[in-house]
Amino acid sequence: MALTPLEHDRKHGEMDQVLRAYVGQPADDTEDRPGTALTAYLRHTWHTRPWALAVAESQLREFARTPPGRLRIEIGEFYALPDVGLPDAEILDWLARVAGHIRRSVEEGTVPPPAPPVTHWEWHARFPELGQFLGGWFSQDMPDEFDDHDAAVDDYAATTDRRLVARLVGEIRELLALGLDESAYAVGAAEMGLEVEPPDAYGVSGWLALVATRIG
Repeated sequence: MALTPLEHDRKHGEMDQVLRAYVGQPADDTEDRPGTALTAYLRHTWHTRPWALAVAESQLREFARTPPGRLRIEIGEFYALPDVGLPDAEILDWLARVAGHIRRSVEEGTVPPPAPPVTHWEWHARFPELGQFLGGWFSQDMPDEFDDHDAAVDDYAATTDRRLVARLVGEIRELLALGLDESAYAVGAAEMGLEVEPPDAYGVSGWLALVATRIG
């Protein structure tokens, strides 16, 4: 039988977060430096859940030391590693290398400086409600479901808990405070699920500012 949710989280939950950070990114960590995906994980986790770093290091190192054996695989009681683009023979050494980088970061207090998100995982980790809003209401199906952008925004506001609406407003304001150029805002919005163009005469940042005003 498969791992229960409690068993999964206790043994592999934070390791799973680390590995999800590699979606769309190469597992290119060397002995000397973490790659882009791991740096993004470290940056976000240091500033939001620093205690989780020790959990991640422990779970990664334990999995690298004792991967699931044949019996556990046969009965389904194991964590299925996502594909990170490495040959199977290199996976365990790579997991130990990632654990080593996390351990050094904690022991030496090496914290990546604040910066705009650079990976798909980091955009969603930093702006979770904005990702829900853009991906859920502004996918490519939006024109078939709503008359226009305002109607979609109004539907979100009417059907979403007010505390989440307030969180969205805060996330939009935090995003705009980054002071990115318009092309970077467009990239970030696309990473978070925006699949339609903003209304005519608006860039992504201007439209998001309008959304925050409309529902805030």
